[in-house]
Amino acid sequence: MNRRDFIESQGATCKNWQWSWSFINEAKRIIIFGAWDRDTVGKRTRIFSEDWKENQRGMRAGFVQSREHIRLIEEDGFQLMTFPMHRKDDKEGRAKIGGFTQKLTKRKLSKVGGDWFASDYDDVSSVTLAEEISSPEKYSEGTRVSVTINAYERNPKARAACVAHHGYICAVCGFDFANVYGDIGENFTHVHHVVPIGKIGKEYEIDPIKDLIPVCPNCHAMIHRAEPPLTVEQLRRHISDLKKS
Repeated sequence: MNRRDFIESQGATCKNWQWSWSFINEAKRIIIFGAWDRDTVGKRTRIFSEDWKENQRGMRAGFVQSREHIRLIEEDGFQLMTFPMHRKDDKEGRAKIGGFTQKLTKRKLSKVGGDWFASDYDDVSSVTLAEEISSPEKYSEGTRVSVTINAYERNPKARAACVAHHGYICAVCGFDFANVYGDIGENFTHVHHVVPIGKIGKEYEIDPIKDLIPVCPNCHAMIHRAEPPLTVEQLRRHISDLKKS
């Protein structure tokens, strides 16, 4: 059974079977999104983003339709459901379906900045944090070390250079450990890799000012609730939007 047959067997349809990534069953008030494996972390999948509006050829086909489907879930009470899809890019880097699983799962929708996520109703997953990370020096980082599982070296000099430049205050929410906890909070913060070191997979030259940023553990965890991870700017905007609502 191909994807179209599967979606139609669920009573759903779309405007164009070639470029649609979301589908609607109006009678049952259901919206179905394909959940790419590359955008999935644990029980949470990024299914829509404002960043997907355009590609190199202009307006991305399907964007307006999927944005309307998001609105129907948020404002009109449509039920969100997803099915797993394996992504296999073509030579030009465009997303192609390498396979999918014929299984629909009810999900809940959440918004972070300009991104929307589908997550399981029992999602209590956590993320293992990488706690690491004025000088133009660059430091080698990322050499694999052999432990129970593969890990990546994190250069303490790069971390020190980062906090020497940026300080210890969270770049997202402004939390200051020393201000709240006193002496015990002095010189403490997490340091976030702007480009996840695990994605690089080899030793590389890191700029501790541009490539690393101090964040509190809470914001660090929220950054990594998404795949790819949220940017500092995205999470900061999300917090700002919540305060305005």
